[in-house]
Amino acid sequence: MNKPVEVKAADMVPLWINGAAQPARSMRCGEVTNPATGRVIRKVPFCNAADIDAAVDAAKNAFPGWRATPPVRRARILMRFRDLLEAHRKDLTHLVTGEHGKTLPDAAGSVQRGIEVVEFASGVPHLLKGEHAEDVGRGIDSHSMLQPLGVCAGITPFNFPAMVPLWMFPVAIACGNAFVLKPSEKVPSASVRMAELFKEAGLPDGVFNVVHGDREAVDCLLAHPDIKAVSFVGSTPIAKYVYETAAKGGKRVQALGGAKNHAVVLPDADLDFTAHALVGAAYGSAGERCMAISAVVAVGAAGDALVRKIAERAAKLPVGAGDAHGIEMGPLITRAHRERVRGYIDKGVAEGAKLVLDGRGLRVTEHEEGFFLGPTLFDHVTAGMTVYRDEIFGPVLVVLRAGTLDEAIRLVNANPYGNGTAIFTRSGAAARRFQNEIEVGMVGINVPIPVPMAFFSFGGWKDSLFGDLHVHGMEGVSFYTRTKVVTTRWPGTDSAAPGLTMPTMG
Repeated sequence: MNKPVEVKAADMVPLWINGAAQPARSMRCGEVTNPATGRVIRKVPFCNAADIDAAVDAAKNAFPGWRATPPVRRARILMRFRDLLEAHRKDLTHLVTGEHGKTLPDAAGSVQRGIEVVEFASGVPHLLKGEHAEDVGRGIDSHSMLQPLGVCAGITPFNFPAMVPLWMFPVAIACGNAFVLKPSEKVPSASVRMAELFKEAGLPDGVFNVVHGDREAVDCLLAHPDIKAVSFVGSTPIAKYVYETAAKGGKRVQALGGAKNHAVVLPDADLDFTAHALVGAAYGSAGERCMAISAVVAVGAAGDALVRKIAERAAKLPVGAGDAHGIEMGPLITRAHRERVRGYIDKGVAEGAKLVLDGRGLRVTEHEEGFFLGPTLFDHVTAGMTVYRDEIFGPVLVVLRAGTLDEAIRLVNANPYGNGTAIFTRSGAAARRFQNEIEVGMVGINVPIPVPMAFFSFGGWKDSLFGDLHVHGMEGVSFYTRTKVVTTRWPGTDSAAPGLTMPTMG
């Protein structure tokens, strides 16, 4: 449990319940820090059961009216919401950078990817169309319907304060559900701002609610009897806990976990292009992306030249405050996380990996209290080393060597994670074989971070996903709806009455 912190009301991020900003009932709270300066910029309440009950009750009461709202009218509100997000994108971008630390261009790109999910969800009148079959039997028709679940909850991580929430609640709400969002307590402000904009767009009060907190709030959401579905993005141990806890309570769950994303580089790859792509994929957002490339498998003769080119490019990366001009990599999210990542670098050295580029000594002028760590590169890493096995979630890239494509594929498939992967090659045959044989949910061919567009679905395999359905896209629609099939007959004067035998519709 976090110790209570004395704060002034003006410093506190509010909850958003029933269409209005509200203070929390709980007396516990935490600190929101600017990672570039190390300074506390606001406080965030840690909700208790009473706070969660208030948000869920508001959603439950709003659900019948929202469910009865025609999909085309829901779509119009989503269209207005999309326009408001676009109009306020700069403000959202600065909120993301101020609380997370990523650079402004990176933050702007993540907000844009979230807006694209709203655009997808605006097509809900088409997305909710069921199927119809005439004359499945003599005088009998059948059709299916997609109907909302009720109150849904989302629990989102610190690394994408706007984008990941936007993967969830616009799709759920478009489908006719009400929603309770619990963003990471480290980056709470963007979610409250989006709630304000959604109300301005015309969303009825109670349909969308925002609560804050730590494990106490999460456990209340997972156990609440009126929540029908839970979406989660975070680390694998917590994803597994969320899945098992909520599913045991009869809820529908999609829980996206961690990753160890590999890039396989064949000798025929354009190494200048590949090195540039991998530096961006490994060190963008200081490596705090679930789709970051954190392991490179260099095949055959590709290794030495590739490592040299990555090191040359990474050593020149401008690192500093995310809102400063020309900066390409910002700080890590907290001091504790920086020390955790630093510990992994120490461990890699101790276990015998070759440290090509060491980011531990980085100092950023005028930001000495910020949570900075420079780009770090290891070579000749083996599958048994800690820096390969664990998800580090920082600016640490490891390079392994493989003799053949066969060996590289076996290495990737043996890893317990299966979120994203990429191959760099000029060979269409090699790429086709890789995409077919690799046991990973999202694959890039000469694309280092293969995050699908909003009209496809995002999600991994193995320990990177607990549940059957991915987020956004049509799988998101399937997750936030349930199917009902209606069989219809209108008896006439010559219709035979149903008998006692099993109907065959013949």
